[in-house]
Amino acid sequence: MSNPRPSPSAPLDRRGRPLRDLRVSVTDRCNFRCVYCMPEEGIAKRSHEEMLSYEELELVVRAAAGLGISKVRLTGGEPLARLGLPDFVAQIAAVPGIEDLSMTTNGTLLARHAAALAAAGLQRVNVSLDTLRPDRFARITRRGRLADVLEGLAAARQAGLEPIKLNMVVIRGLNDDEVGDFARHSAGDGWHVRYIELMPIGGNAAWVGGEPVGVPEIRARIEAEAGPLQEVHGPAGNGPARYYRLPGARGTIGFIGALSDHFCASCNRLRLTADGRLRPCLMSDREIDLRGALRAGADLVELQALLARAI
Repeated sequence: MSNPRPSPSAPLDRRGRPLRDLRVSVTDRCNFRCVYCMPEEGIAKRSHEEMLSYEELELVVRAAAGLGISKVRLTGGEPLARLGLPDFVAQIAAVPGIEDLSMTTNGTLLARHAAALAAAGLQRVNVSLDTLRPDRFARITRRGRLADVLEGLAAARQAGLEPIKLNMVVIRGLNDDEVGDFARHSAGDGWHVRYIELMPIGGNAAWVGGEPVGVPEIRARIEAEAGPLQEVHGPAGNGPARYYRLPGARGTIGFIGALSDHFCASCNRLRLTADGRLRPCLMSDREIDLRGALRAGADLVELQALLARAI
């Protein structure tokens, strides 16, 4: 039997950075209204016709894989708010060249879908969780229950969607007093906790205020409360985070310092919005319209040319 065709190497941008990662937003809708993310009434909903279909999203992923992009992360909004997501996962898992398929979720719907997602080919999940206190969870998200997220974490672990990473956005006066509690779970429960500085984008700027909680402060608090940190190699799929471990811990502690520790030099990703806009940089308004091209009949070669322009 002949050897399979080798995957192309990751494409390089003009600064020599290999772009391996495509973030695919499957919906702009979310079942939360987190105080630092959107207003309580939510945002204006786009029509279904404005959103890329699963077939269109798959075609973009196929084009990206043909260029050498090998990692896909499904995001939202809340990706599990879109019907039929396990079937779409199966489509993407079958694309030649895609070696790493993961999802970021708020976890509230994970318990009912974890087994189906794993069976479809999803490999792991990142769960956004900013507090371990039920009353504070209700205040931050404005809806939902912490118990549902914890149930989702257990279901994901049982389904083998590991390593599970917990993303905690740290905000002064809101949840910064819990950084030590999350760190101790990395030791006791094997959690892979990632502390994220809140980026001043859009409405977030008001929450950052004049005194954001930076990575150096978060790390100092953890070491004062839980013990010294030793730098380690991160779990599968580690992106911009720097990883550490408490003595004897099974899990890890990661820091993503968008403000205090810029990671632009190692950026390796493109982002596709749910309505078909390809964004080379999260902090830039520049984007390329893939939806228009798709609906004008663009084939894989034409899509790859647009992806190459973004790269």
